[in-house]
Amino acid sequence: MKDTTTGTTHEPPATRRSPVRARLVGVALIALSLFPAWLGHMTFTDWLPSTMDRYRDYGAAEPCPGPAATGGWEDCLRTVTFTVRDTDTEPRGLDATLDGTDFWNGTVRFGDQGPVLDRLRPGEQVTGTVWRGRVMALSRDDARQSTSDEPRDEPQMTAAAGTGAALLAALLLGFGAVRLARPLDHRPFTWRPYGNLMLGVVAAGPFAVGIAALLTGLPWWTVPPAAVALAVCAARLLHRWRRPAPVRGS
Repeated sequence: MKDTTTGTTHEPPATRRSPVRARLVGVALIALSLFPAWLGHMTFTDWLPSTMDRYRDYGAAEPCPGPAATGGWEDCLRTVTFTVRDTDTEPRGLDATLDGTDFWNGTVRFGDQGPVLDRLRPGEQVTGTVWRGRVMALSRDDARQSTSDEPRDEPQMTAAAGTGAALLAALLLGFGAVRLARPLDHRPFTWRPYGNLMLGVVAAGPFAVGIAALLTGLPWWTVPPAAVALAVCAARLLHRWRRPAPVRGS
């Protein structure tokens, strides 16, 4: 604001911040970080090992010896004939309702429309592969389509999800700790724009690394260090970008 009588310029008074409010926000952020930290822990200690074991078991499963099923859960591959009752090929649905068997009647979900789902019509018959009480795939003529329940060899994406959760926990923990330590001045750890940009990096970076590892055939354990390195580099670049340039002649 410029004083018309003296010609001098006065800066407006700084908005007073409440240290109590800042510390409460810091405590809330640290508390919120516990949930993604738990998700990351469970991903690497339970979800990832179980999905890898399930894929190996499915690959090693042999056809069931008997001609008729003895129960709904069998640790072998059984080929059964279903009758199609209804299908949904809309992007939000992508499922088929099947019956005609003793144990596995119900709705089967898919990840895309073809090459079997979009050809099914109510009343027609289709061949299904059942393992451990779930339909793994449907076949018709020479076409085969996996269901959403069929195990896939994609541990890279599971590792990416766990790494993303761990990075989110670290981001929330760091922002919360800064607000506890410096409640009146927690720059550059502000949400706009630094925090929001880092949220984007944490959300997209691990999955980009996971997709790259999946396409190139790299093992899943390469995803966490690569995703962490990407996040660290992005944090350093954003910090340097946000840091004010030095005044010339100072």
